[in-house]
Amino acid sequence: MSQNGSVEHRTQPQVPPSAKEDTAPMPSLPTLMHSLRVSPKIDHKPDSYEDLPLEFSHLLFSSLEQHLPLHMLNTSREAKIQYLRNIVHRYLPDSERIRVQRHKEYRQRILMNYPPLHKEIYAMHAENFFVSSFLQAIRDNKEDSFRSIVAEPTKGIYTFEMLQPHFCEMLASEVEHFERWVHETKFRIMRPNTMNQYGAVLDDFGLETMLGKLMNDFIRPMARVFFADIGGSTLDSHHGFVVEYGINRDVELGFHVDDSEVTLNVCLGKHFSGGELFFRGVRCDEHVNTETLQEEIFDYCHVPGRAVLHCGRHRHGARATTSGNRINLILWCRSSAFRELKKYQTTFPSWCGECKRKKKERERTSIAATKQELLKREVRSSS
Repeated sequence: MSQNGSVEHRTQPQVPPSAKEDTAPMPSLPTLMHSLRVSPKIDHKPDSYEDLPLEFSHLLFSSLEQHLPLHMLNTSREAKIQYLRNIVHRYLPDSERIRVQRHKEYRQRILMNYPPLHKEIYAMHAENFFVSSFLQAIRDNKEDSFRSIVAEPTKGIYTFEMLQPHFCEMLASEVEHFERWVHETKFRIMRPNTMNQYGAVLDDFGLETMLGKLMNDFIRPMARVFFADIGGSTLDSHHGFVVEYGINRDVELGFHVDDSEVTLNVCLGKHFSGGELFFRGVRCDEHVNTETLQEEIFDYCHVPGRAVLHCGRHRHGARATTSGNRINLILWCRSSAFRELKKYQTTFPSWCGECKRKKKERERTSIAATKQELLKREVRSSS
């Protein structure tokens, strides 16, 4: 993570950066004996690894287990852990594992010393957090129920009423309380990502468990419906934080993509003008710099308590907050299985707007060439 993440003051730069935690770059994936199956074995019930002292979330291993080779599914838990660790470790060089360990120690120091203001928000109390329409859709857990509460103003962007005003106020005041404590104790604070100079990582001061339940029990069921092609059904880790815009805070956020498969963005308040989100189409790594098509242009105005759910690769930014202050809850939801399997992909990703455009162009060109050849044959046969 970065304490001094820079903000790009551009509406649409040539190269959108990826807003991410300050980590070492992922190494390329070598061809090794340890690998996962592309299609998960859905009827296999994964083991629980919650009781083991793991360097990664136990949910990550449970999620990946369904992708194990068939001969591994009924082996011992220890054998499966070792197999999966060998895969996961490909992503993290020694320097990165050291950084992760240091961050764990940093978080532990906060948890030992920080006095929470609203202890009731540190555990999931759904009836006190969410509006009734959202809760009912989650309880029904059906595609029709989810679609009944969302609006899709443009392809791939879903908005819906989610948080109660009282919870928004409590979470915002908890963040303010944490920042005062940081200032008074002169504790070094880590900012949410490399692009925001203000805000706080909620996971760092005790909200990790609550946010984990938010992702697993409330966001993943919806992502399974709306983002199945980008790992929505296998979300297994998150990065939760708040961002702050306005007076003496960040003003705007440059054009970028998120380090997530699915992003939840909910405005908590307060009183503000401006700060609209602007979206400019979904892109894979190869085409992240390509031009925006007219139908991909969409601007969204924040409403406190209302959520925006979108693909992390959906290029976006935030316009200037021209008055007041705005604070937003952001939850980056990630799928280890999707990231692993993406390495083996040989065809174009179906979710990338530019890939789809190029495929259609190739099809049009092929059809036109076929027609031309048929016309030539017809002329030759006539003569």
